[in-house]
Amino acid sequence: MLKQVQHDGPLDGIITMDFSYTETQDMIRETLSRFLTDTYDFDSRGKMIASSTGRDSGIWKALAQDLGMLGASFSEDHGGLGGGHLENALIMEELGKVIAIEPYLQTVVLGGGALKAVGGAVADAVIPEIINGNVIIAFAYAEPQGRYNLANIRTTAKKDGAGYVLNGHKGVVYAAPWATHLLVTARTGGANTDVNGVSLFLIDANAKGIVRRDYPTVDGFQASEIYFENASIPADALLGDEGAGLPLIERIVDEATVAVCAESCGVTAKLHQGTLEYARQRNQFGQPISRFQVLQHRMVDMFMEVEQSKSMTTMATLKLNLPAAERMAAVSACKAKVSRSAKFVGQSAIQTHGGIGITQELAIGHFFKRATMIENQFGSADHHYERFERLTLAD
Repeated sequence: MLKQVQHDGPLDGIITMDFSYTETQDMIRETLSRFLTDTYDFDSRGKMIASSTGRDSGIWKALAQDLGMLGASFSEDHGGLGGGHLENALIMEELGKVIAIEPYLQTVVLGGGALKAVGGAVADAVIPEIINGNVIIAFAYAEPQGRYNLANIRTTAKKDGAGYVLNGHKGVVYAAPWATHLLVTARTGGANTDVNGVSLFLIDANAKGIVRRDYPTVDGFQASEIYFENASIPADALLGDEGAGLPLIERIVDEATVAVCAESCGVTAKLHQGTLEYARQRNQFGQPISRFQVLQHRMVDMFMEVEQSKSMTTMATLKLNLPAAERMAAVSACKAKVSRSAKFVGQSAIQTHGGIGITQELAIGHFFKRATMIENQFGSADHHYERFERLTLAD
């Protein structure tokens, strides 16, 4: 998919882009779409959330072992399908269409992305376990004072013999209640906001000295506040070089940001579709409200926002392997647009439905909640506008 095409004849010298998918990519999308349609309807999702664990572990196993989805973006050497960022985007968009509560973003995109980047024995050991559905990773990076600054870290990892001792607090760690491993950012040197002295660790989620407070999030997920209280971790938990982990962290967060943008494309597409169907059914003044011109304009504006988000997400996905500054600028341009689109489409859907749109019984309100969370996940529109300006307009 997405390759340059050189034309002959009347179009000689003109280069266009081929936006068709490969057979494997089409298979991934179609297979996952059918599976989710059969197993992840709105009522089933509600039952999963209401269960004691907040999920159905059988779904994760099926994604791994029956469908092979967890291996789509990993190399064939590790037992995957040999894909990459585009496969992650395809899968995240389909998961967004059912507002799935599976830890794909945390495990495959973030955890798997970090492991692919550093390679080595740890990657060789853990990636096959991710593909088989035996490992779930939660990304413990956010701290109360940090906002969107990835270098603003107070959690410390101090040398202790052959390993490290972790102390600190991480907030809103998505998927932590289900995790077998934690991907933790910690400071091994420097002051709180120094770009140097930041390290990344992959640790056992059940290690001694780790205290969790679990809770549900507004969008149906499970998250935790995590406290490290003299938690001892081995030296081989370190990913990459000690004190030089920030570029790797920025890279995987950029990859996750684009994956969330892809998820938003699925969420907003369903918000638009659901609103359009409701407008055709809801009668007012003796006719469906879909015949009112003002609402027709709103539906068209919603559709345009969805399509623009898809285009920006495709652009950013293709640029994830560029040098850091170019990659970061592309990701920020994408996230700024997608955040604004998610807000507009979500609010337009609720305004069209009226009060019923935010009830628990109607799916549209749950899609709206997820769209609202996506607005600020890994950076708000304002944050990414500022980052884009800083990267592209610097002297």
